[in-house]
Amino acid sequence: MYGMIHQALRDMALREITEAEWSDLLRRGGHARPVCIGLEYYSDETTMALMDLVARRLDLPVEEFLQAFGRLWIDFAGASAYGRILDMAGDDFVSFLQSLDRMHSSIRSNMPRADMPSFEVVAADARAIRLRYRSSREGLAPFVQGILAAAAERFDEKVTIRHAPEDGAVRFDILRAGPDD
Repeated sequence: MYGMIHQALRDMALREITEAEWSDLLRRGGHARPVCIGLEYYSDETTMALMDLVARRLDLPVEEFLQAFGRLWIDFAGASAYGRILDMAGDDFVSFLQSLDRMHSSIRSNMPRADMPSFEVVAADARAIRLRYRSSREGLAPFVQGILAAAAERFDEKVTIRHAPEDGAVRFDILRAGPDD
């Protein structure tokens, strides 16, 4: 994964720990240098180890940590150079979800080693959205759940999100609150 993920992890961690503790986590996570460069590529193993270390240091179960990190990711990405792509990804929550693959294709031009996930809106109506997520990486569904929750908030949608494995993918059932909910 690219260092941009590590930079977002740093932002999240530094809300609770010191810079020295962050440097120690980097070292323990296999980083040779004390700074993560946004467009530098790091192995998935290194990134996942760092996420695990941060979750343990923050005393959060991994699933809860990944959801919180996914929520933070939307704000972090929005404040980055990729914020314009995020802003142009749709005028409403469903169109945003439908454009995720196109958005990832745009980002891939700057990050050629990126192994981007795939998203497919299977069904959508006023009450629910069914989304299929595919990735070569396992265990990141809670991260995606956090991203989806934060993205829904960007469009002033109140949602409840559940996920479950389905045919080599993960199915997200996104229940939309109505005006009276």
